[in-house]
Amino acid sequence: MVNAADRDPRHHTQKMQVRLQEMMDHLREDIVDVDEPQLKAMFETAAEVLGGLKKAFGDYEKKNEPAWK
Repeated sequence: MVNAADRDPRHHTQKMQVRLQEMMDHLREDIVDVDEPQLKAMFETAAEVLGGLKKAFGDYEKKNEPAWK
């Protein structure tokens, strides 16, 4: 059975933002564990892309972009 919280879009956007942040943190932590400069760059780039996606979820939640109004 689906409860009221599961139907609230904010419940889902907040969960996704937490998961995206966890992935960003993990990628950045792993940068120090690898020696290959290209892989370090890929990890940082991936973290930046996820940061943009996290921001998009936050913008949707706050309805502060024209597309979400």
